[in-house]
Amino acid sequence: MTRQLKKLAHSVYECKYHVVFCPKYRYKILQGEVRQYVKEQVHRLCHQKDGVEVLEVNVQEDHVHVVLSIPPKYAVSEMMGFLKGKLTLRTFDKFPELRKRYWGQHLWSRGYCVSTVGLDEERMRKYVKWQTKRDEEAAQGRLFD
Repeated sequence: MTRQLKKLAHSVYECKYHVVFCPKYRYKILQGEVRQYVKEQVHRLCHQKDGVEVLEVNVQEDHVHVVLSIPPKYAVSEMMGFLKGKLTLRTFDKFPELRKRYWGQHLWSRGYCVSTVGLDEERMRKYVKWQTKRDEEAAQGRLFD
């Protein structure tokens, strides 16, 4: 995979991050229609910020993996505050039944996990895609325990 450096007015960069965030109390609410909606909204919200690209998204029942390219003009914390805040409001508007479980407009856990992708981007992308397969295999194993 060829590395592509991006340009801003005064900088050249390649800033890619693997971010994981969870619903509050790690409830398994990201299923079916909610899962698809969250995935679509992650793409829409990130495209509202100039230069931010979604490289991979994987929504699990109780957490979200995202690989993002964020220009250095945005702090990762700023981007995550925007993403989680807007995603909460939109998700509650679309699925009002979630308000019963999550009172006080708090859908996501307070923090998130972030790591830089660095030179091993392909391995990180495979890891994000692999999460679904791993969870399905683990669920099948529990049937026989």
